Amino acid sequence: MKVQDGGARMRDDSYSSTHPPLPPTTEDARVDWLRLLRSRRVGVATFWRLLGEHGSARAALDALPEVARAAGVERYTVCPENVILGEMKTARLCGARLILRGEVDYPKDLADLSDAPPALWTVGDARVLSRPMVALVGARNASSLGLRMARNLAEGLGEAGYCVVSGLARGIDAAAHHAALRTGTVAVLAGGVDVLYPAENAGLADDIVSHHGARISEQPMGMQPLARHFPMRNRIVSGLARAVVVVEAAAKSGSLITARGALDQGREVLAVPGHPLDARAAGCNMLIREGAHLVRHVDDVLEALPPLEGQKSAQAELALPDPARAGIDSVKAPEPETRTLRQTADLHTRILDRLGPSPLAEDQLIRDLGAASAHVSPA
Repeated sequence: MKVQDGGARMRDDSYSSTHPPLPPTTEDARVDWLRLLRSRRVGVATFWRLLGEHGSARAALDALPEVARAAGVERYTVCPENVILGEMKTARLCGARLILRGEVDYPKDLADLSDAPPALWTVGDARVLSRPMVALVGARNASSLGLRMARNLAEGLGEAGYCVVSGLARGIDAAAHHAALRTGTVAVLAGGVDVLYPAENAGLADDIVSHHGARISEQPMGMQPLARHFPMRNRIVSGLARAVVVVEAAAKSGSLITARGALDQGREVLAVPGHPLDARAAGCNMLIREGAHLVRHVDDVLEALPPLEGQKSAQAELALPDPARAGIDSVKAPEPETRTLRQTADLHTRILDRLGPSPLAEDQLIRDLGAASAHVSPA
C-alpha cells in the first residue's frame, strides 16, 4: 500500500531494504533520528532513503539543506533540536516511551514493512507489542449485532493467545478493545499518543494502559489527528497484525483502506458477512466476493492462521481424560469425535438458516431446531 507522507516529498522513490539501518545507541543520536524524521518534507520513505544514503541521521541532517536546494526548495532549515527536546519532555510527563525500529521492543511484524515507522511513542506495557496480533476493524456507526460480533471475536482471539489491535475509534474498534482488556490489546492512534481521540474513548484509553495493554503512535506528542493521518495509522494497524478482520464496513470506508493495505502487506484478510440491504455490510460482502475469508465465529479466524507456538500441545492437554471429571464428561466427550464433518456442516447450515438480521436467543434457537442442547451448543 502506498501511503502519502506528511508534506510533499523531496523525491518520490521509496526506500526499501531487508536490512534497515541500525537504531542509534546514544541519546544525542536518538535526538538526531527524531530531528530528521520531524524535518519539513521528510516523510517515512524519504527518512529511510536519506538514512540509507548518508549512513546516520546526523550526516543526513547536514546534507538535507543541499538536498532540498537541489529539489528547488530554497532556505531550507532542519527541525531545531529544542523542538525535539520539548517533545521528549512532554513524553516523559505523560509516561510515553520512544521505541525505534531495530530496537528489541519494536514489533517484529511491523519492522518487516518497507514503510515501517522509524519511531513509535508508546504508553503502557511495551511487552504486549511482542505478542502475535490480530486486527479487528469496522464501522464507527456499528449495529448492535456488529458490536456483539466484535466482542465475541475479541474475547475468543484473546483466549486463543492473540493480542487484539485496533484504532480506538468509536464503534467496532472500541468494542474490540473493551472485550480484549483482560487478555491484552493495542490501540494505534492517528494523532499523538497523548491526544485521546475521540474524547469519548479517553476512559477506554486509560483502561488499556492499566490492563497491561499499550497505546502507540508514530506522530509527534501533542499532534491533533488530521484526515491524512488516518490512512497512515491504518497501515500500522494492519502491519502489526497477522490477519485483519473487518466486522462491519461501508463500501467506501477507512476499514476497506486497512483491508487493502493488509493485502499489500501480505496479511490475511477476513470479513464478517452481513445482510445485503444493510449499508454497513456492503464493504464486508464486497471483500468476501473478492476472496476474503468468511467469518462466522472465532474458529474461522483461527483456522486461517498458522498455529501459535505451543498451541497444539495445549489443545492436546485439554483432550486428556481427567479422572475427577470422568463422571461428568463421559457422555459428552465422544460426541465431537463421532460426528462426521458432513453432519457438522449440516448442523451449521440448519443453525445459519434460522439466523437473520435480528438477534435470536440461543435457547430459542435450540427449541426451533428440536435438538438436544448438548448437541447444539458446542456448534
